Amino acid sequence: MSESTEFLVVHDRPLILVVDDTPENLAMMSELLREDYRVRVARNGESALRLARAEPLPQLILLDIMMPAMDGYEVCRRLKADPRTETIPVIFLTAKSEVEDETQGLALGAVDYIVKPISPAIVMARLKTHLTLKSATDFLRGKSDLLEAEVARRTSQIEDLQDAMVLAMASLAETRDNETGNHLRRTQHYVKRLAEALSHHPRFEQELTEHHIHLMYKCAPLHDIGKVGIPDRILLKAGRLTAEEFETMKTHPSLGREAIVQAEEALGREVTFLRFAKEITQCHHEKWDGSGYPAGLRGDDIPVSARLMALADVYDALISRRVYKEPQTHEDATAHIVGARGRHFDPDVVDAFLAVQEDFRDIATHFADE
Repeated sequence: MSESTEFLVVHDRPLILVVDDTPENLAMMSELLREDYRVRVARNGESALRLARAEPLPQLILLDIMMPAMDGYEVCRRLKADPRTETIPVIFLTAKSEVEDETQGLALGAVDYIVKPISPAIVMARLKTHLTLKSATDFLRGKSDLLEAEVARRTSQIEDLQDAMVLAMASLAETRDNETGNHLRRTQHYVKRLAEALSHHPRFEQELTEHHIHLMYKCAPLHDIGKVGIPDRILLKAGRLTAEEFETMKTHPSLGREAIVQAEEALGREVTFLRFAKEITQCHHEKWDGSGYPAGLRGDDIPVSARLMALADVYDALISRRVYKEPQTHEDATAHIVGARGRHFDPDVVDAFLAVQEDFRDIATHFADE
């Protein structure tokens, strides 16, 4: 009998792999099973592993323990370590009858342990039981996979809606400002890079989780949406603003936050995503020493997300061309930020910027204005 022999009667019958180094035992088990099952046989551990991984995969494996070269325990251990075969039920069929032998076999992941000489009726009954259990388990696993896929699909839809909302609101503000869409892209990448650099810092590690960094990245383009409420004569003015005009300009953070609050109230609950949008929009012009606006917040009273946005926004403003100024070099912008350490910016945020400043330069180049 060939070690890869497979008795094929009806193709939809369960496929059983029988592993035993004794030809007589293989012949006996094949004869017993062939009426109800397709049977595949292997005479040693290596062949068993190869045939267990061959398509179609067996629905159950009857495995002898005492075999040369590789015993049944090792075969079982390797089957359970392989994602392709780990869910195939293994029943040890062996002459080893000590309790510790059975204990070891079950500890390795076998579902049953039958001692030779066998009772055909008991073997057939246990086979039927374990195949029924496997069928039910496979059904539930399939349902679980479908549920996970549906959850992933709906989560993706929600994230798409969030992204669409951000882009729509940010684009609306962009149409009324001299700044470009690339400014929005650059600043969100700056914020993300700063957050990643600070994520293991003791002062920031609780706030700057991977999930929070992702939300801050997505919300960053909203930082200036309040400019929609600023009159064109002020917003688009090419020269320096008067004191009165600047006071009007300083209302844009509060206008932006109020728009987001109204959206949140329409939902009827607070949303983590919108929490960061409110922080960034309201507080990105606050300064570490308390001299910023609109609330004059100082130090750690300024949300972390807004502290990151503040540096990102200033850096990009410095290196960008505007109708009223020429762009600064990266080196000049860096010197300006270092000079404002502890006054405009959180000192630790400045230090993080210095550590990743080449990434800022790369981001600026990649998303450069035309």
